[in-house]
Amino acid sequence: MTLQDKLDAFKAAFEADQLPFKLAAQDHALMREAIQAQIASGMAERALKVGDAAPGFTLSDSENRPCSSTALLAKGPLVVSFYRGIWCPYCTLDLQVLQAALPAITQYGAQLLAVSPQSAVHNRKAARDHDLTFPLLSDTGNRLAAQFGLRYRLPDTLIALYQQRLGLDLAQFNQDDSWTLPLPARFVIARDGRIVYAEAHADYTQRPEPQALLSVLEMLA
Repeated sequence: MTLQDKLDAFKAAFEADQLPFKLAAQDHALMREAIQAQIASGMAERALKVGDAAPGFTLSDSENRPCSSTALLAKGPLVVSFYRGIWCPYCTLDLQVLQAALPAITQYGAQLLAVSPQSAVHNRKAARDHDLTFPLLSDTGNRLAAQFGLRYRLPDTLIALYQQRLGLDLAQFNQDDSWTLPLPARFVIARDGRIVYAEAHADYTQRPEPQALLSVLEMLA
């Protein structure tokens, strides 16, 4: 089963109210409308692309240790995957598939990093609960995501839904009150800092298959 097959199966179960947490029909409609508005905005098409220079960064990992892109690129290519947070089940499935692909990624001399706005304590919990062995980095306020062209603010209607219907306070979860998130996206950055693979999705239920980036890493190797 591909990653997208797993995501589609979860989405179908969620919208059919076959999961423990249930939402009203108007809540599902609100989520779909927000996704369509994000697609219509064209934001994903404006994100950084192949051939662009990747922004340099230093972010903290789950143990609050600094992680520098400059130091890592000196060792080999980077795979940088942006996700919304471990509270998002689509992101959880994505991270689990990336973990399964990790041996192939490292075989090509690359390193995998996952970036989200969530705080270190939630990164530690994510790594522990889902047996993730690659670095989970905290991008507070989605500042790096903004440099990649991925940061957006949730509409007020979704903020209310998250708080009142899902019991999710992202201001507390991310230790930041901006209520911003990154578009889910995946990049491969060559050792010279150039982006050689890029894919961003305005629809967070859609994610690229790891095989696409593995093909790029094979060419780099």
